[in-house]
Amino acid sequence: MNTFHPARRALLAAGGAALLGPLCSPAAQAQPAWPAGKLITWVVPYPPGGSTDVLGRQVALQLGKALGSTVIVDNRAGATGTIGAAYVAKAAPDGHTLLGTSIGPQAIAPHLMGKLPYDPIAGFEPVITIGTIPHLLVVGAAQPCQSVADLLAAAKAQPGRLAFASGGSGTILQMQGELLQRKGGVRFIHAPYKGDTPALQDTLAGQVQFMFAPVAAALPHVQGGKLRALAVTSAARLKALPDVPTMAEAGIGDFVVEQWQAVFAPARTPAAIVQRLNQEIGQALKDPAVVALGERLGVALVGGTPRQLGELQKSDSAKWAQLIREAGIKAD
Repeated sequence: MNTFHPARRALLAAGGAALLGPLCSPAAQAQPAWPAGKLITWVVPYPPGGSTDVLGRQVALQLGKALGSTVIVDNRAGATGTIGAAYVAKAAPDGHTLLGTSIGPQAIAPHLMGKLPYDPIAGFEPVITIGTIPHLLVVGAAQPCQSVADLLAAAKAQPGRLAFASGGSGTILQMQGELLQRKGGVRFIHAPYKGDTPALQDTLAGQVQFMFAPVAAALPHVQGGKLRALAVTSAARLKALPDVPTMAEAGIGDFVVEQWQAVFAPARTPAAIVQRLNQEIGQALKDPAVVALGERLGVALVGGTPRQLGELQKSDSAKWAQLIREAGIKAD
């Protein structure tokens, strides 16, 4: 579909103040003022076509309609998402520049990349959690491993020989491989790629032994017999793959890991604006088109409050910082 291959800067939604409804209504009076028609930039710190970009565009479309404003998506990719994050952190805190991002730049990469030109927590106001994505631990169909136990046994028999792919250094895909290495008492080789798609392609081709892949990307290949799913990283089994165990059921405890997508605004954005954004994006997540797209991308839509997002970010940041520190993980 053309939706999955958008241009770098695509016009998403336009409208006038009339889209907000009569300003004299009680509901409208209760909402903070929003300059109708002023441009809003939704920065995605990744290339076009990924789930964060595709889902973000649909949410931004609904946001533009609700606010009576023009919303554009600006893909500022590079450095594991930190280039786009840095851009938003320096933007004016007026609600007209937003960051539609994921766990990597906000809770993982800062602990791997040394000093960054922004603070992933103090530099932003959390707005809302878009959704979460579970992952599958997969091997190519030609690989002999039939279970997580088989994979760890092979790694112990060949220390430092088995390789796992990821979409790049500092991604949640890398962290899951590092966590399995730590918990299994084994050594793997990390093979970072420029995106999840080439990593998955080389896993399919047998160039690497395994990877943790987003469910939506891996599922067709698992169902087609080209990949074998050894476990899922969610707390419960997936309806689409009822025979695939959770990591806990596979013998690896405390391994519930899900990628999240979320929206942030620059630090010091007024609370009233943050709340209005939270309200409108929360409504967008209930839109049938957004719900359908989330299901197709394998994203469980969440919503929630800014505070809940802030707590999630801090919790995950501490978790991955500890792993990176204790395991001595360095950026590749």
